[in-house]
Amino acid sequence: MATTLSSSLTEIRELKKEVTELRMNLKRFIEHANQQHAMTALTDLKQNYAGFLANDQVETAKSELSSKMVADCGMRDKCYGVFLEFLQNTSKHIKDGRVSEEIIQSYRDQLKNMREAGPFDRCDTCFSQVYRLFEKQVDLMQSLGIYEDSSREQEIITDIPEETAVRDLLEPIANVLRFQILKSLAAQTRTFSEISALTGLRGGNLLFHIKKLTESGMILQSHERGDYVITDKGFKTLNAVSALYRETHHPHMR
Repeated sequence: MATTLSSSLTEIRELKKEVTELRMNLKRFIEHANQQHAMTALTDLKQNYAGFLANDQVETAKSELSSKMVADCGMRDKCYGVFLEFLQNTSKHIKDGRVSEEIIQSYRDQLKNMREAGPFDRCDTCFSQVYRLFEKQVDLMQSLGIYEDSSREQEIITDIPEETAVRDLLEPIANVLRFQILKSLAAQTRTFSEISALTGLRGGNLLFHIKKLTESGMILQSHERGDYVITDKGFKTLNAVSALYRETHHPHMR
């Protein structure tokens, strides 16, 4: 009798172990499928709307430079033309499947050399706008998975900038509704109406949360009034949260 009971308990433990392993394998499969979906969506986004996104960056540059460059400067028109040509050239890489660190660094060096050649102290005002617009393009390339800055992988904990980490990573997902939106987009692209139905939010309230996610680079809108899609950054953030959750809530399942 004791032998039979012991054998049954052993079988139960083995069965529980198999069920646990099956659940973990299923979860990994789902995560992989979601990641594949996200990559497919990003690929489609780049193929179908890369030109639109690049043009949008150029139009933004025209508007920002026109309104924020120093007005009472005799070189304003000449510099405007040089700056706009620079940003038009860099925006073309948004259409590329891949952009190397060397190319991005060469543009940064070019900007640095241009600034050193600037004759006035107040040139800083105009160059600060060009730097900002260029880095905005780089952020978009990173969100689309076109460019990855490997130097960031070498950062250690003490090097993490607190304000940037909170603003761009923690704060955007530190809200139940925004986290729900991000999770839902990992499964499929969604329209504004679909996200509204999912969250129960309407109009400006929903726009507020979507803006938080788009400004942080977690999600993108394929085009004006188009579907929303999770970015490479957004999916990596979800994966990191998922791994942390498993580690802290189910450490025995590692």
